[in-house]
Amino acid sequence: MKNTSPASYYRATANAYPAYAPLQGRSEAKVAIIGGGFAGLHTALGLAERGVHDVVLLEREQVGFGASGRNGGFVFAGYSLGEQALLDAHGAELARAMFQRTTDAVERIRQLTRRYAIACDVVDEGVIWANWFRDPGVLRQRQQLLAEHYGVDWTWLERDRLRELVRSERYFDGLYERNALHLHPLNFAIGLAKAASEQGVRIHEETDVWRVRREGARWCISAAHGEILADQVVLACGGYLGGLHRQIDRAILPIATYVMVTEPLGERIGDILRTRAAIYDSRFAFDYYRPLSDSRLLWGGRISVRDRSARGVQRLLMNDLLRVFPSLKGTRVDYAWSGLMSYARHQMPQIGTRGDGLWWAQAFGGHGLAPTCAAGELLAAALAEGSEAWKPFAHYGLDNTYRPIGYLAAQAGYWWQQGKDWFKTRLEG
Repeated sequence: MKNTSPASYYRATANAYPAYAPLQGRSEAKVAIIGGGFAGLHTALGLAERGVHDVVLLEREQVGFGASGRNGGFVFAGYSLGEQALLDAHGAELARAMFQRTTDAVERIRQLTRRYAIACDVVDEGVIWANWFRDPGVLRQRQQLLAEHYGVDWTWLERDRLRELVRSERYFDGLYERNALHLHPLNFAIGLAKAASEQGVRIHEETDVWRVRREGARWCISAAHGEILADQVVLACGGYLGGLHRQIDRAILPIATYVMVTEPLGERIGDILRTRAAIYDSRFAFDYYRPLSDSRLLWGGRISVRDRSARGVQRLLMNDLLRVFPSLKGTRVDYAWSGLMSYARHQMPQIGTRGDGLWWAQAFGGHGLAPTCAAGELLAAALAEGSEAWKPFAHYGLDNTYRPIGYLAAQAGYWWQQGKDWFKTRLEG
């Protein structure tokens, strides 16, 4: 089971595109976006679609380099914060409206891939939430909550039906979310960048921004070989911190998650999966996985403050995989990698401004594809049209995560929840 490449599967299968030149010299823009992940790209494209063409996007590496190009590729509604907690915090009407933002984002992502012919291996076959435990209570409660308060209907999967689809004795029953899809996230990011660039957004890769400061009534963004004067600035650096604003950086924890991809399984993929849906389970410390177009299995899970080596990721995740599909023992792993996600203490995206032209979008907490799209739309509407639809998210501010102590608290909390999962599994026998 030797890892054959240090690169991610996504990077190895990325669509080729002409690189965007680094920033050179001094220029001006109406809006400057720092960060070429999903939040930045959706904001840029949303602005271009609204007729704002004087937009520049600056990326330290390549578009999609960070979590946007390393994640599981799941596209479904919701936030890291659960639906019940959202309801408790905001009441029925506002909670439903905030959740609807992500439901709308799923549809927008679906439409973007079609409108701009983005080749990113879209599989529009839904997601299965598989129950690790015998007790169906948590699934029934969530199904009822979503139906009553969010207008979302998830289909119940009895144990026998679930095991026809996911051929493992590890699970007992499940829920099927039809309005969900999965895709190649790095190629989706590359496609978004192309769509934005073709509508006039200036994109600069390999541009390490080292300072953002006020210069008169405007903002001056300084990089190694150039500067941008902009009316508005959006910081969308996520877990790969820009070091550009102390309060914004301190409001998130960059947390690692792990992903691996097996060798092509050929006909053996049918021995474990009779569905093209993506799957995750009902534990706090859940596994997530999906079949790929070339008969490989993508498998992800764990969160940690440690950004492990490919070999370490492979060892951990293969043990997890074999608990679910023991028949895959001896399967080669061709790719294993990690990525840094941005987490906030309140488990919600941080979307906002301090009122002087500086905006931010970060802390998507492992549920990034739909919420980053929603954030980009909210920011684009605010910057282009003066919309205040982003304001409900101001409730979730830039709470200090108190690094490095925050790392210890986050890891301890994960281990505690992981221990509860283990204890419940043992009790059920």
